[in-house]
Amino acid sequence: MDLRPISAAATAAETEAIDALLQAHAPADHAGRQPEFPVGFRRARSQRHLLLPGLHALQLRCGWISPGGLGYLCKRLHVPPADGFAVASFYALFSTAPQPPLAVHVCDDIACKLAGADQIIDDLKQQWDPDASPQAAWHRSPCLGLCEQAPAALRIESGEWPREQAWGHVTSQQLMQALQGGAVPEALPAPLPQDRKNLKLLRRIGAVDPASLADYCAHGGYLALRRALELGPQRIIEEVAASGLTGRGGAGFPTGRKWAAVAAQHAHPKYLVCNADESEPGTFKDRALMEGDPFLLVEAMTVAGLAIGAERGYLYLRAEYPVALRRMQHAIDQARAAGLLGADILGQGLNFELEIRRGAGAYICGEETALLASLEGFRGEPRTKPPFPVEVGLFGQPTCINNVETLCCVPDIVLHGGAAYAAIGTKLSAGTKLFCVSGLVQKPGVYELPLGTPLAQLLELAGAGPLERIGSVLLGGAAGTFVRGDDLQIPLTFEDTRKIGATLGSGVVLVLGAETPVLPLLQRLAAFFRDESCGQCVPCRVGTVRVQELLARVAGAAPLGSWSEERFRLQELGQCMRDASICGLGQTATSAIESAVARLGIIERAAAADPIAGGIA
Repeated sequence: MDLRPISAAATAAETEAIDALLQAHAPADHAGRQPEFPVGFRRARSQRHLLLPGLHALQLRCGWISPGGLGYLCKRLHVPPADGFAVASFYALFSTAPQPPLAVHVCDDIACKLAGADQIIDDLKQQWDPDASPQAAWHRSPCLGLCEQAPAALRIESGEWPREQAWGHVTSQQLMQALQGGAVPEALPAPLPQDRKNLKLLRRIGAVDPASLADYCAHGGYLALRRALELGPQRIIEEVAASGLTGRGGAGFPTGRKWAAVAAQHAHPKYLVCNADESEPGTFKDRALMEGDPFLLVEAMTVAGLAIGAERGYLYLRAEYPVALRRMQHAIDQARAAGLLGADILGQGLNFELEIRRGAGAYICGEETALLASLEGFRGEPRTKPPFPVEVGLFGQPTCINNVETLCCVPDIVLHGGAAYAAIGTKLSAGTKLFCVSGLVQKPGVYELPLGTPLAQLLELAGAGPLERIGSVLLGGAAGTFVRGDDLQIPLTFEDTRKIGATLGSGVVLVLGAETPVLPLLQRLAAFFRDESCGQCVPCRVGTVRVQELLARVAGAAPLGSWSEERFRLQELGQCMRDASICGLGQTATSAIESAVARLGIIERAAAADPIAGGIA
């Protein structure tokens, strides 16, 4: 244990920010009164889960986490300072070094690179003088989840009244305005590229006011919760199991089986966690649901809480989604005020409370056990399984974790029955699926299609042009695979993609043209996994660096030995990481790169100085 306190004193602004946060989360007594602080040691230790919100409070108030502010937070929560610093330094959006109050994060990930982000960044380097403007700074950023509006940026202005704003279709001029404190357009949900009459999960987006509970109810909202109260927990789980619904975050685990496992646990309390930390490059479907239909997720989580016997849920929301944060918090407040959330919901004795917790820029927290560690106030590092979260999850209690899309499928299943849902799609891949289409297409956006729809049909809907003009498609995201040629006719199902060594993943469909240089995108993917590795296990920590070095040699036409040796080296690295990494990040970090080498001939093209590879030519 670190017994040395931080000697630096917190400023008045820092103490005010921390005190306000802790007071808001203080447990009420039997009369509903909140106790004055400071609290006793035991109670403070039980509030370690407030470490992440406390770090957010400091960052948003002061622009960085000073030693004094961190020391005060750690003292209030009885967390060793070294432990608190380890958590603060883990997340990309926290800074433990002095920073200007205004920060602009410019996405340079794969979708934005295709949309000209590199040129915008070059313009910023030439035009922006940080010494002449010490009140603002800009930073490169991994994917901001605005891929259909690429290139994208995020502005964070700290202070007593902090402001956060993300926007797309960014220009160099807008970034200069943002750095100078000027106004820029807010990134609101883009219009759906499909005809709404054919949609199920997305049918309300654009048709209802996302801030109006009355409008949501007028379009069928909260009928599923009333039906769920009639069915009861066991019948709800049976309908979800009969639907064939599987996890839509990438793993594809049967949802009904997971819910049944949590419901069968005798330990209490139980928790429900919604994984809304979609940080996979190219993914933005969950953002579209939360921004366009936030009450749907609140209702879905309430139904899920009833089914598994959980009285508290947490929405773990990625920090780069300021619009989703505001709309989800508003929906939660409105539902609580209407008696649809909290104690004795609809007078039926159902108790379920819901709280938002923000991530802080860590892709690894999309892994379920890393997410739980983050919620508990620790570094977001994956845990070895078993035990699984359904048995030992949040705070050591049985926990159900589902992503946004998965949960949002539940109300329709409860309302219309599992059999009706299972009738859509295929026998092994039931229902509809959301796909995030970006890249070189005329109509990027979120598409909802029955599972089993051919990839070529989706590309046609998105305006990708003739298939022969498509160079390749990155399917499944950064941890997915490149497909081309005959594979573009593949039915989009879990089983069919698995047959060709691909995956649906989080639903990413990134389209590349026949003339698009691929190697720079692979290098960006390698850098992404290197940066996002938590570093806990050697195969991932070292392997991601070695892959990035190998691609640098390919780009420079300077192989270590022969080109065949480099190809073999990549295969060996990938196999080692798949076999020995603790979690899915390391196990899939080379998937897209290996598929590009095998299917697109990247090493051969780079060796021949082919400009399509993006090597030395």
